[in-house]
Amino acid sequence: MSRARALQSYVLLRLLLAPLMLWTIVTVVFLLLRATPGDPVDVILGPRAPEAVKTAMREQLGLNDPLWQQYLHYMGDLLKFDLGSSLTSRGQSVVQVIKDYFPATAELALYSLAIALLIGMAVGMLAASRPGTAFDAGGRLFGIITYAIPLFWLGMLLQLVFSVQLGWFPLGTRYPISLTPPAGPTGLYSLDGLLHANLEQFLTALYYLALPAFSLALVLSGIFERIVRVNLKQTLRADYVEAARARGIPERRILVAHAFKNALIPVITVLGLTFASLLGGAILTEVTFSWPGLGNRLYEAISLRDYPTVQGIIVFFALIVVVVSIAIDILNAWVDPRIRY
Repeated sequence: MSRARALQSYVLLRLLLAPLMLWTIVTVVFLLLRATPGDPVDVILGPRAPEAVKTAMREQLGLNDPLWQQYLHYMGDLLKFDLGSSLTSRGQSVVQVIKDYFPATAELALYSLAIALLIGMAVGMLAASRPGTAFDAGGRLFGIITYAIPLFWLGMLLQLVFSVQLGWFPLGTRYPISLTPPAGPTGLYSLDGLLHANLEQFLTALYYLALPAFSLALVLSGIFERIVRVNLKQTLRADYVEAARARGIPERRILVAHAFKNALIPVITVLGLTFASLLGGAILTEVTFSWPGLGNRLYEAISLRDYPTVQGIIVFFALIVVVVSIAIDILNAWVDPRIRY
């Protein structure tokens, strides 16, 4: 079988398995939510509401139905691409909740991933190009610490130092309450500010984004640092690199033009695996910095037992991870001709 046909078969198999994976996630989340203690009706009406009113609302929301009937009803709506309505947002649809809150999460995730790549690759290159030195040991230590450090603790530490003590950055939120945020098609404040050629809006958006994005990026950067350092060390010992040195090619050119390109191939693979960690880290970062994103909304929905919102957001996140993973596999096969599926 040719490489192109093998890749097509692999992608087709992944696409066929994607609904099965989503169904499994939806089922597990559905059962776990209903197994946890707490009643969404108590959250909506309050614990002192008359029992007759609570019973009527449970009947209206279908919470009095048997569990299997609730499950079949939800799966039927899901097959019609209906994620339901939020129980705590006055009947707002879950799709609208995702539309309102996802741009903030996407902006945080994109900037965090870009910063993590820059930091991780820079530290990894520095450590790999100087084996056996203090730079190499420092790179190892950097990878271990950033991988092990709790994200929420790092976020609170950065808030304490740079927001409370030094006052350099805001403590939280996405944009000043006193200013009107950029209005645009993307919902990403920094990009919309650029599209409107408004430098003040762009810089303000970056100013409020800097601390949460750096907090999340610092934790993720250790993953890329280890991958780049290990693979670049192996590449620098390859025969073609030794041949390039024998021809008198400068070491910096060998590092950038020859070794670094091949060391980047595993980074593309790790990108797909990191994306799921990125979304999970975004939830902790958003809660820590009061960032009005989808992760923060998910945390609120879990606290309020808002079943449809929790299920809809998790299905949406799972769909993103599946799509990104397939795209990374295709990109990886296109970049590295040695890969076979």
